[in-house]
Amino acid sequence: MSLPPEKASELKQMIHQQLLKMDVHGSIREVLAETIREELALDHQQLSTEDLIKALRQRGIIDDVMKELKFVTDVNEKERTLAPKPSTYFVDREPPVLKKTNIDPTRRYLYLQVLGGKAFLEHLQEPEPLPGQIRSTFTLCLHFRNQRFRSKPVPCACEPDFQDGFLLEIHKDSLGDGSKMVDATTMLSVCDPVHMVLIKTDTFGETTLVASYFLEWRSVLAAENGITNVAVELLGVGTESKVSVGILNIRLEMYPQLSKTLSSEITNTQFTLERQKTAEKERLFLVYAKQWWREYLQIRPTHNTRLVKIFAQDENGVNRPVCSYVRPLRAGRLLDTPRQAARFVSLLGHERAAVIGGGGRQEQWCTLLAFLCRNKGDCEDHANLLCSLLLGFGLEAFVCVGTKAKGVPHTWVMTYGSEGTITFWESLTGHRYIHRPINPDDPPLAEQPKPLYPYRTIGCIFNHLKFFGNCQPSDAVEVCVFDLHDESKWKPMSGEAIKSVCPPGATTSVPPFPPLCASTVDAAVTSNEIEVQLRILVSEHRKDLGLSTVWDDQLSYVLSPALAAYELERTTGVSAGNEEFQDAIRRAVPDGHTFKGFPIHFVHRNSRRAFATCLRSPFCEEIICCRGDQVRLAVRVRVFTYPESACALWIMFACKYRSVL
Repeated sequence: MSLPPEKASELKQMIHQQLLKMDVHGSIREVLAETIREELALDHQQLSTEDLIKALRQRGIIDDVMKELKFVTDVNEKERTLAPKPSTYFVDREPPVLKKTNIDPTRRYLYLQVLGGKAFLEHLQEPEPLPGQIRSTFTLCLHFRNQRFRSKPVPCACEPDFQDGFLLEIHKDSLGDGSKMVDATTMLSVCDPVHMVLIKTDTFGETTLVASYFLEWRSVLAAENGITNVAVELLGVGTESKVSVGILNIRLEMYPQLSKTLSSEITNTQFTLERQKTAEKERLFLVYAKQWWREYLQIRPTHNTRLVKIFAQDENGVNRPVCSYVRPLRAGRLLDTPRQAARFVSLLGHERAAVIGGGGRQEQWCTLLAFLCRNKGDCEDHANLLCSLLLGFGLEAFVCVGTKAKGVPHTWVMTYGSEGTITFWESLTGHRYIHRPINPDDPPLAEQPKPLYPYRTIGCIFNHLKFFGNCQPSDAVEVCVFDLHDESKWKPMSGEAIKSVCPPGATTSVPPFPPLCASTVDAAVTSNEIEVQLRILVSEHRKDLGLSTVWDDQLSYVLSPALAAYELERTTGVSAGNEEFQDAIRRAVPDGHTFKGFPIHFVHRNSRRAFATCLRSPFCEEIICCRGDQVRLAVRVRVFTYPESACALWIMFACKYRSVL
């Protein structure tokens, strides 16, 4: 980027004034004298410019100068400049905003830089894009000790151009005195890995989980100058968990620099001890689980066919106890009620793990970070997240493993009320069902409750502390009694055994839970954009049919309360504001006219996909293609945002026209 001569001279003048103000010249003279004494006295060699710059950098003078230089952009000047050219390769819809980071000098930081990738062979034959063509992109998501980061999207390529840096805070109050600088020995005990998840977003906005990797960062504690470079080989997920998908070049650096580094023997010994301790805990739990299963099968031979799931594979093909996929998760200010949490989880997309070839269902329980970054997952991922959120709200919640109609395996959530009330929560829809068991011993004419839920059988229930296997004569949900204290109905697992392999008792093998992130979607802007796009699509569709289109803005606005009421009902189960909406419609539609309205709900923000879906409904198509006298059309869009950029999209099409008999 070249500057005009007047700007260049102005910039030089600013830097010169700042250097004078900080007396940098005096500092340079002192460093020069000191360096000459130390370096030339020993070697009698000539001092180069590089040596002087190195000495200034080591003493922090260059860093101090860069911190003090502040460049202020003239807003008016910025407005006068032309908009930048759009990228030839891909469009970053959410351009990153560079924020000033406040660094606490009493704390340690790990600066993790991603310096490009290589050997992503799936994209070896990636065709050169046309100008303006949107390309598929890679995005790298990181989680470390309750901190989350996201890289800028880069075009998919054999050597993707990742150039991002992340400042990870290591020192936490839990490590002791907050005013004391944590040393290398203390940091060696911080066994939390850096969880890295690579997401691919295609040209239609669909996301795919490419890789999930746990980076052991503590090798930097034994590195000279507190800097180390690591080539991380990323493996695929699911059935491809043994196949390499690419390599990331990563540079790790400690801030501030360590006064004393550890030897590699010490760090390697620590890693070995942690692995041995974890492996021993997992071995003992496996021995216990086998014994528990043998005892369970001896109760009744038919137990062999029940869905009692003790272990589940994650995206990397690692077998973990199911209890480790759940733990209390607090959403801070992002979610206010358990029902709102259920609504949020239901808005995350539902997608089964991909299977190569036909036949069978690939089961894959994702770690929470992989699920949230991809924004979609299977029913197990939804149930684990909802159970964790309900536990965070103080409810006694369990994940239920069983089947739906036709014997399809399914998981859902159950809450156990203080008065014995059993409530089922369907994590894919947000629906709630009260469970009232049928007593099979009642006489035939006795009135029995009719179950409204879709569940057929239940094999086991679990949370982060408890695991119960269903040992009642029948595993049908409708006759199931949830008296968890009766071991003749529910066989419990040892709480101590579960604690040994689940946090906080477990060590490095169980990934920590990331915090939820606030939505980055602007609800008003997105609603307006989709509404404008739908108006264009409707007008074009009617034009193809030889029909003109006249929009009624007031009628469109009047539809807003209905959309708000629909979302409120989905979240709370309470309907409100219907009387006002009906009154407003009556006033907006003149006598002798007919009004028709069609609301529809989506969990994506693609206007073309939404319009195509609407046209498949005969009711909506009748409104969009309405013929008659004085036809006026209306459309209203309302986007409701939730954490993790999950959205509920409500659209209402309406029309009014003069009734002609």
